[in-house]
Amino acid sequence: MRYVLYAVIVALVGLRLWRHRRARALATGDPGEVGPSRPGRVGAAFAKLGGDIGLVARREVRERVRGRTFRVGTAIILLAVAAAVTIPVLRKGGENRERVGIVGALSAPLRATVITTGPALGTEMTLVPEASVPAATRALKAGRLDLVLVGTRRILVDESLDPNDTSTTALLARTISAQVSLQAGLERAGIPSAQALRLANPPPLPVQSLKPPRHNQTARTTAVYGLILTYVLLTQFGTWLLMGVVEEKSSRVIEVLLSTLRAGQLLAGKVIGIGAVALLQAALIVAVALGLAGAEGSTLIHGTSSLEIVSSLLWVVLGYALYCWVFAAGGSLADRQEQVQTLAFPLQLPILFGYIVSFTAIGSGQASELVKVLAYVPFTAPFAMPVLVGLGDVSWWEFILSVILMLVAIVAVARIASVVYRRAILRTGGRVHLRQLFASNAA
Repeated sequence: MRYVLYAVIVALVGLRLWRHRRARALATGDPGEVGPSRPGRVGAAFAKLGGDIGLVARREVRERVRGRTFRVGTAIILLAVAAAVTIPVLRKGGENRERVGIVGALSAPLRATVITTGPALGTEMTLVPEASVPAATRALKAGRLDLVLVGTRRILVDESLDPNDTSTTALLARTISAQVSLQAGLERAGIPSAQALRLANPPPLPVQSLKPPRHNQTARTTAVYGLILTYVLLTQFGTWLLMGVVEEKSSRVIEVLLSTLRAGQLLAGKVIGIGAVALLQAALIVAVALGLAGAEGSTLIHGTSSLEIVSSLLWVVLGYALYCWVFAAGGSLADRQEQVQTLAFPLQLPILFGYIVSFTAIGSGQASELVKVLAYVPFTAPFAMPVLVGLGDVSWWEFILSVILMLVAIVAVARIASVVYRRAILRTGGRVHLRQLFASNAA
């Protein structure tokens, strides 16, 4: 938990320093520190890299990063990621620990039998000597003990155990009861203690498999986080593009911009700028998650190969590269903010469908034929293909084939979206339908 507090403190200190710098710039009359007249390092890099497109991208980066929505949303997401990594570690450290009171003397083999019971059930166990049954009973009622072993005669618990109870305490009580009873019976029959211990705890039979394991639980958990990250980023930044285009069109700002820029340059700049912000947020989320997992000893990264992490990040990028053009072209078809929700829902349907089907598959631990088909459909591949990677149900050439199909779809969708954007962005007086654009083109 302390690492979460450290991260929050660092974020608050950074925000405080940024506000101090901003206030000092306002006091000294230097508008470059706070206004758009001085580009930041990222913005300057965009400007040098792409000319007019870079200027548009710089504008988008500056507006999105400095917006309250981005800062607050990023902070909330990072806190949620920190909680998702930290809470399982705290629960694991606090729950799997049992305290067993011992009343009376136990032989060395019997004590060894009791001690090995805890690790066999996947829990830590501490033996606590008690002077008498009344003292052990008081400790049991006070919650200082989970159960009490009274010699080799009986076991005391605070509440009656239901036969269907599968809690750690119930399983431990039943196992100790059976093991100690068997061990003590063998010793009473005159069998030497060492031999009785071997008879009471025989070595387990070896388990041999015909095939290597296809996936592990950690890989599935990582795939779940990748699905959530992809869904959040695609819906959030796609909506940003949609609303940004509609806002510029409804306020007539687009007419001023198009007086100096071509429609293709403006669209490319918006896509690149908002995409850079999306990648920045994704990188920050992944860095915080992996940093906390490594610092706190979380199982999030143990057993997870770099291929699974790279695959999730690659499909986040490819998913945005495809859907950004769709949302931008969709925004050009409306001219009022009231139409955003009407447009957003059908555009998000493939995202929602791919997310639900893929999430169901990763939960069941088995990829259905539908998921395998969706892994090659560009609009659902960003969700389905990482699931197949997490389940170990895809070969390298199938992965590359899906990427190639995705790249072809991105080029095709970008060309179509550019045409729609160029012909619809200046059409006002009501919502523009695609059939009107095609009719105009045919004429």
